[in-house]
Amino acid sequence: MIDHSTIDRIMQTAEITEVIGDFVSLKKRGVNYLGLCPFHNEKTPSFTVSPSKGIYKCFGCSKGGNVVNFIMEHEHLSYPEALKYLARKYHIEVDEKEETPEELKQKNERESMLILSGYAQKYFSRILSDNSEGQTIGLSYLKERGIRRDTIDKFQLGYSLDSRNAFTLEAGKNGYKKEFLVKTGLSIEKGDQVYDRFWGRVMFPIHGLSGRVIGFGARTLRADPKAAKYLNSPESEIYHKSSSLYGIYFARQSLVREDKCILVEGYTDVLSFYQSGIENVVASSGTALTEDQIRLINRFTRNVTIIYDGDPAGIKASLRGIDLILEQGMHVRVVPLPDGEDPDSFARSHSSAELLSYISDNEQDFISFKTKLLSENIGNDPVKRANLISEVVRSVAQIPDQIERSVYLQECSRIMDVKEEILFAETAKTRRRKYEQNQRNRNYQPQKPRTIAAQQESTTQKTESRAEEKEIIRLMLLYGDKVFYELQPSPKDTPIPVKVCGFFLEEFENDQLEFSHPVYKLMFSEFQKIWENPDLDCQSYFINHTNPDISRIAIDMIQPAHELSKIHSKQGAYIRTEASMLKKVVPETLISFRSRMVKQLIRDIDQDIKMCQKSGDMDNILTLLEQRKHLDQLRKQLSKDLKRII
Repeated sequence: MIDHSTIDRIMQTAEITEVIGDFVSLKKRGVNYLGLCPFHNEKTPSFTVSPSKGIYKCFGCSKGGNVVNFIMEHEHLSYPEALKYLARKYHIEVDEKEETPEELKQKNERESMLILSGYAQKYFSRILSDNSEGQTIGLSYLKERGIRRDTIDKFQLGYSLDSRNAFTLEAGKNGYKKEFLVKTGLSIEKGDQVYDRFWGRVMFPIHGLSGRVIGFGARTLRADPKAAKYLNSPESEIYHKSSSLYGIYFARQSLVREDKCILVEGYTDVLSFYQSGIENVVASSGTALTEDQIRLINRFTRNVTIIYDGDPAGIKASLRGIDLILEQGMHVRVVPLPDGEDPDSFARSHSSAELLSYISDNEQDFISFKTKLLSENIGNDPVKRANLISEVVRSVAQIPDQIERSVYLQECSRIMDVKEEILFAETAKTRRRKYEQNQRNRNYQPQKPRTIAAQQESTTQKTESRAEEKEIIRLMLLYGDKVFYELQPSPKDTPIPVKVCGFFLEEFENDQLEFSHPVYKLMFSEFQKIWENPDLDCQSYFINHTNPDISRIAIDMIQPAHELSKIHSKQGAYIRTEASMLKKVVPETLISFRSRMVKQLIRDIDQDIKMCQKSGDMDNILTLLEQRKHLDQLRKQLSKDLKRII
């Protein structure tokens, strides 16, 4: 376990915009930062980061938290593991207590798989550098491909021995379970035999955005025509090929700095470009580009330049990727390579300056690229020409922004000598067909009608019983140390300032009031503990609370939606903020809470009376009726008090 002093140091050191900036491209907006939410698919940014409060909040999917919550949510880590991640980032030494057997057992499956993948990377790297077979075969191959030692070390390349079970046996000796060897795909189980998946291959570790190894790509060096040239880790809890990009961890800062992503196809393409000084490069790892991969790029930049092989397969992949990128509202350009070249060979045969110059001089917007490519061998054939126009218009129709579509259609009109109105009409038709298809494909699930009993239970027990509790906690969190009125027992006495938090704490203690909501109840008890500490920042205390439920609720409560709450006068000429109305709001909330409790007690007594009537217990019925009469009088008085305040 991590001691409290280390946790405090981590929380004080970790800069939330810096941490989240490793995963999301943030743009400054006033005092806050804005970006595309990494937790759901969106095209308009609604993800806000507040450096002053140390919190993030997405107003699209409602996820929010502090810097530790973000790492927990994004990387699927436990609270201690998220703290360790931040400690590593900021070079803070973690002083841990020994974990109990129960705590060790609680480490989740995902974490076990990540730990094993990290071990595998170190093992393969060690074999490449220190083992004679690794040096003779693996290292020699990489040197032949022009991969320098510094690049090998940075990307943590390795080699798997040409033995069917060398890694599996070594991992077993070091205490790694067969269960996780199989689940990560590092080993294959057949019957009672377990052997290596990647034997006799150069290993390319695939890193997630946090830098941890999530999978591997492996290139065979055996002259076996039946063996797949490249082999990837299978789908697992930690690795999803369709949503991973090779090199994204090393490229993420450069993607933001250059505001452009160079998209290539293979592992060595990335390595060769990186060695040439182009760091904003990622690869789709030999798979067809997917929507998830494009969304991953979109977190950092909206500009993509595709550089695939110059062969028909590479060109086809470029065309397929263009429409997907456009559909996400991004900008795409294509760099065609000379015949017979691929990004790896082209980068190795040109200097850094030559490579950058070639990309700059040969980048084409998708219309020019697609038109030139598809117009080959058309000649004067009107059918082929019509097909070309339809194909280009289909791509333009993917663009969600109307203004951008208009600009591209005007460019199409100029290049292909077709009237603009025809292109606009065809685009509208294409978009309408797509919309209708989406509507047909949408699977509507009609909601089951709720029973009256269920509606009553939801209203009375969830909404009514907890609305005032939530409001009390919110007022204490936002205005706890504010004086909302002064108590003056007599004209001669010095006025006593009454603060919001102190008022609620005293009233609850005097009347022995309690919350029903478990988290609000816990938060109220925390206020009781910390209120006497004048140096403690209550908001920061709750935002960074170790209980994720408390932290989440605190962050939701201090969002601008509450802070900007205003009360307008009837004339509309004067606006009063909630803070200026505390003298009215605070007692009103307390009275409303008391009134709710009295109503609940009355309902309970009514239920008890019914039970006594069934059993014929007349003595208890009379006692209960007397109690009900008293509570009813109290309820009426509270209603009057509430009306008087309102």
